[in-house]
Amino acid sequence: MRKNAQLFSHTLGGLPIRHKTVVAFCPGHISGYFKKVAGSTALTTGSIGAGIVITEGVTATVRHAEFPSVIIRHRAANGATSLISQKSPPISSIMERMGVTATVTTECHLPIGAGFGLSAAALLGTATALNRLFSLGLTSWDIARHSHEIEVEHRTGLGDVAAAQEGGRVVRHGPGIDAVIERKFDLPEPLYSVSFGPIHTPTVLGSPSQMELVSSAFPTKTPAGAREFFTLSRQFAERSGLMTGPVQQVFRACEEEDIPAGMTMLGNGVFAYGKNAREVLALFGEVYEFGVSPTGPRIVEV
Repeated sequence: MRKNAQLFSHTLGGLPIRHKTVVAFCPGHISGYFKKVAGSTALTTGSIGAGIVITEGVTATVRHAEFPSVIIRHRAANGATSLISQKSPPISSIMERMGVTATVTTECHLPIGAGFGLSAAALLGTATALNRLFSLGLTSWDIARHSHEIEVEHRTGLGDVAAAQEGGRVVRHGPGIDAVIERKFDLPEPLYSVSFGPIHTPTVLGSPSQMELVSSAFPTKTPAGAREFFTLSRQFAERSGLMTGPVQQVFRACEEEDIPAGMTMLGNGVFAYGKNAREVLALFGEVYEFGVSPTGPRIVEV
């Protein structure tokens, strides 16, 4: 009998290990503006900027398996689920790095690749669940380090992992997970978003000319409060070369109603705050509602 096969004959808490399941949730993160910072290693490479850790995110369900596999699902507003993919190089990388084999199923409600930090949420959520499932004893810092380095290596993100370690409206003053990060909880009302599709993150992050534009558009000051955060986010979208036609149209509609808004980085969409935001955004497509997350990744079921 092979070593892996022997694992399935053991018991844990009186139940066969093959029936053991752990579920974790990690919130997403919307970047209002950012600037890439290249370090000497993947751990010290990342971005500075500001954003919001949101209550919507990714649920990761992991189970022991003889061979690793990944299933990515999306859940629509009516509850119906659809299969997005049966592979994820970043999630496969996190399993390999942690030295485990499992079946990983991730599920989200927000659109993938649309600037909601879901790749980071999937990594953090999966790693959190795998750590519990296999009793690896990793700290939250260890989990964040692995996730951040893999995001950087795969060019799927720069600062989302650092932000999503905890909750709040965040301002990141340095790259990586050890940076000084301000966290404010000053957005008590719901946030709303509309998406017009993805922006291919690896292409943007891998383009020197685009990154130069992004860098030059980065704000020269830290937002004094929530309202200024939205102002700086909108200005960044306009000056960075990333703003699309649909986003510009939504910005104009929000401005007419004095609704604070920014562009979901990196995604072709808008996030907005205020009592009239839902009605205005609904004119342009399906509206997603969420709040400011109070926490980072967490175990929800064992």
